[in-house]
Amino acid sequence: MEKPFRTLEINVISCENLRRAEKNEFVTIRTDSETYQTTKVDFEGGSYPFWDEKLYINMPVYVKFITVEVQCKTASKTRLICSAAIPVSDFCSGCLPENYLHFLSYRLRDPNGSRNGIINLSIRVNQSQQQYQQPCLDTPVGVKGSTSVVIGIPVGYKFG
Repeated sequence: MEKPFRTLEINVISCENLRRAEKNEFVTIRTDSETYQTTKVDFEGGSYPFWDEKLYINMPVYVKFITVEVQCKTASKTRLICSAAIPVSDFCSGCLPENYLHFLSYRLRDPNGSRNGIINLSIRVNQSQQQYQQPCLDTPVGVKGSTSVVIGIPVGYKFG
């Protein structure tokens, strides 16, 4: 049986302030060890590469993070410049509907863990292709004959 998944629409927009960046950068998005998508190469970006490219990738429902890697293609090899681990909860929580467009920016880290720029992207969670039942968060309260459980979502409140 195939594992349930969600389809992500990720628009990789740009990066800012990449150190030790050359030209020929591209981005790889990974949802797990086997599933990834790659942008086209930006041949002129340098420290400020720009792609504005939409990628569609399947994400298994058990995944907690997706990985974004900025890489540089040279004549002889591909070199990792920096990466970020993006929590799935940032764009796939029960508070917002599916198909909601999230504009996000994340700090990138080089392989040594030092700060190395920012990546700008947008993520939309499309309806899953398989029947995946999300927990119901909108059960009406006080309906006669209802045996459903109501789930509350904590909301911060400033006292005083």
